Amino acid sequence: MALQLSAALASNPRTWPIFQGKAKGEGIEFVSTPLHPSEIFWRQLRFAEFDISEMSMSSLMMTIAGGDKRWLGIPVFTTRQMFHTSILVRKDRGINTPADLKGKKVGVPEYQQTAALWTRGVLQHEYGVKAQDMEWWMERNPDHSHAGATGFKAPQGVTIKSIPNETNIGEMMIDGSLDAAVFYIRGAAGNLVDRSRADLEKHPDIKPLFADRRAEGVRFYNKTGIYPINHGMVIKREVAEKHPEAAAEVLRAFQRAADIAEAERREHVEYHIGFGLLGPDAKSALDTQLVRHGVAANRKVLEACAEYSFEQGLTPRLMRLDELFAPGVLNT
Repeated sequence: MALQLSAALASNPRTWPIFQGKAKGEGIEFVSTPLHPSEIFWRQLRFAEFDISEMSMSSLMMTIAGGDKRWLGIPVFTTRQMFHTSILVRKDRGINTPADLKGKKVGVPEYQQTAALWTRGVLQHEYGVKAQDMEWWMERNPDHSHAGATGFKAPQGVTIKSIPNETNIGEMMIDGSLDAAVFYIRGAAGNLVDRSRADLEKHPDIKPLFADRRAEGVRFYNKTGIYPINHGMVIKREVAEKHPEAAAEVLRAFQRAADIAEAERREHVEYHIGFGLLGPDAKSALDTQLVRHGVAANRKVLEACAEYSFEQGLTPRLMRLDELFAPGVLNT
C-alpha cells in the first residue's frame, strides 16, 4: 500500500530515517513530501492533500471537536519545546516579567497554533496572565491560515486583530507597533504561510522575556513534569478504516526512526565524553530519552493540552484522547 506522507524533514532528525527509507512500516510504501510545518498544516486542513502528515495538535483537537471527521491522530510527536520561553519583547516597553504583558499588543503567527496554546496556558497557570489581558495581532491571513481552514473565531473576551498583508510581526516589532511576540516564526524560502523575515533575536531593541530561557524551561519541567508537545501525526480516516492496520504500522515506522535517531544521539554523547568535551556527570542527563511516541508515555501532556484548549475557548468541550487517536494505537 502506497501512502502519501508529508512531514518537516529539515526540522527533526526523528523524521529523517523515514524520508531516507531506513525506517519502514510493514506493507507500507511512503511517498514522501518534505515541507515546512506551517504549509503542511494549511494544505491538509484546507485541501486534505496527504494520506498521512504532521499536524498541529491544537488544530487536530479543534477540527474533531467541530465535527470534521477527516482525520485520526497517530501518537507520533515530532516536535516539542518550552514554547513560553520563546516570548520576545521590546526593551523600551517596561516588560520585565510576564505580568508586564498585561495591556500590551502581542503578535502571534496563528492564534490557534499549539505553540501559542501552550504559551497562553503557562502564562495563565504559572503567572496569572490570561489571554484576555492582552491585545493579539495575528500575522497569517484567512487564505493561508489554520483559522481560515477551520472557521476559527476569537474566543469570548479575547481581542484578535489581523496584521495587514503589507507588513508582518517582525516589522511591527521593530517599528514599535507591537510590544511583544509569541513564538515568532522567521519565514524563509519554501514557507508559503509566514511572512516575517527580520532576525529579531539579534535586533538591539528586542530581548527575550526570560533572560535565562534554559533555567525557566527547567523550572517549569521540574514543577509540572510537562514537556509540551507541538506536532503529532494524522492519517485520513478513510485510509484507516480501509486499512485498519495502517495507523499502527505508521506508528511502528516512526518508532523505528526515533530509535535510529536516539542511537545516533547516544553515540554523540559518548563521543563528546570520550574526548573530554563533556564531563561524565553529563552522561545520565543526556542519556535520558525525553521524546517518546505513544499515548501512554504522553498522556499527561496530551491531557494538559486538551485542558488548555477547552479553557481558552478553542474547543467547546474537553476532548478525550479516544476521540483524537485511531483505535489501533490508543493502547500504545
